[in-house]
Amino acid sequence: MTATRADALRNRELVLRAAAQAFAAEGLEVPLGRIAQRAGVGAGTVYRHFPSKTILVEAVFAQHLDDLVSAAARWAARATPGDALLGFLFEVIEKCARGKYLCDALVADRSWPHATFAAAGRRFGEALDRLLHNAKRAGAIDANLHIEDLNALIAGGATLCSAHPSRAGGTRLIWQLLNSLRRPGVTKSAELRDGERPDSCAECGSPLHVKNTGRPARYCSPACRQRARRRRITS
Repeated sequence: MTATRADALRNRELVLRAAAQAFAAEGLEVPLGRIAQRAGVGAGTVYRHFPSKTILVEAVFAQHLDDLVSAAARWAARATPGDALLGFLFEVIEKCARGKYLCDALVADRSWPHATFAAAGRRFGEALDRLLHNAKRAGAIDANLHIEDLNALIAGGATLCSAHPSRAGGTRLIWQLLNSLRRPGVTKSAELRDGERPDSCAECGSPLHVKNTGRPARYCSPACRQRARRRRITS
């Protein structure tokens, strides 16, 4: 790969990252000029990669969906079928709660005539359907659940999580909702306790480095592990 090509790819990634942050903070109406400032590039660079605002929005949506497809694969590799489905749903709901535009993308009318977004939407739907199929086959969840139910749950769960005055309270309610999908007699894994975000430190909420093998970490550092231990002792 030539240096020029590498620079172009790096600039594209900078613009996509900056656009995602701007949309989350200010909504989809944020001007392209402000996105260019966030990315540290000129407006011309933005337009070279994304000739219109619509094309940029589509690319951000598609990137988020593909990131979630990768997350679905990680859940399938590291957890039992029921826990993989519910853990993934929790991750999607939490990310939607942090960025309404992402939730809008997930539940958007699939007739939106943009091939890149439509293809990413299909990949997300297929990944979710695989997790659902595996959980049903394992007898872990209600056999009557369908993809449409899960999409509605994602949208409703994100709204509930955002509306709750306490982040911890919202998390607790979402887990109660998700665990209600389990078939009677099927218990949740100790790795998916109510009130804990599977991709974040159980003590401070900092993002965790997710590994594809081994038991998932619960804490981001020995200090957080020790604080959690002291809290359990004194409670």
